[in-house]
Amino acid sequence: QVHLVESGGGLVQAGGSLRLSCTVSGDTKCIRAMAWYRQAPGKERELVATISNNGATNYADSMKGRSTISRENAENTLNLQMNSLKPEDTAVYYCNYLEAGWAMGCHGMTYWGKGTLVTVSS
Repeated sequence: QVHLVESGGGLVQAGGSLRLSCTVSGDTKCIRAMAWYRQAPGKERELVATISNNGATNYADSMKGRSTISRENAENTLNLQMNSLKPEDTAVYYCNYLEAGWAMGCHGMTYWGKGTLVTVSS
């Protein structure tokens, strides 16, 4: 079982920055990748950025050049640094943990945090 707790959300003006963090606890030996997703009011949840267990990263087009995803393995923390924020970045941001599958002796589970709200004012 893995538990995820997000923090760092809040109200920021357009053009500002925020750093989101996700604290990971539990059995993490089966980690495959982690990610940040977001869900704006009335919209579906969408991928923001991913980081694999070997450190490879990917970003949604909307966040490329404005965000950096990183992991602090020693502290079991996933971060998302967001710069040049826009009102359309307003959303609840969720931390996501993906396990390796049966081939790796794991269960392929997906875990979610409860989210942290980011509000960007114009």
